[in-house]
Amino acid sequence: MKAELARWNNGAGIDLESWAGCTGNYALAVGYLTVFWPIFTRFEGYILREGFSVESLRGFERQPGSTPKSVEWVMNHLHISTIHTHDDDQLSEDKVVLLGKALKEIYQAKLAWQFPDSPCVVELHEPSEGGEIIDYQISFWQAKHGGVLPNTSLERTRER
Repeated sequence: MKAELARWNNGAGIDLESWAGCTGNYALAVGYLTVFWPIFTRFEGYILREGFSVESLRGFERQPGSTPKSVEWVMNHLHISTIHTHDDDQLSEDKVVLLGKALKEIYQAKLAWQFPDSPCVVELHEPSEGGEIIDYQISFWQAKHGGVLPNTSLERTRER
């Protein structure tokens, strides 16, 4: 983004918020809500993104070895690199990581706010070195289905 922002104003540059105001539009802003503040819903003991397919859910439930955690994970996953399908020349690992980390925080906050009685684990899956950019994914599942919730107070203590 630094190079993009630096090209503005005859090379004097522009800040990110101003750039978004110059290049974006309200239709995109509304569309981005589906990614950055999605609607989550309860369905038969699951917490899922609104608009899910019951047929897909049933298919994942029937898979050998499926668990409520694996079903929630696959139903809720989002490949960061597929947010836009037309912007491949601008896609880079640093942008995908930045978006993924922000989405993880957003999903954690929204799920905790919307479902305080059903703690969720939000995961940003990052591929191992040499992996593909498509492999950066975010997803979540309810802690009761398995997995460990991060101990944020312990993490903050370690950072000090």
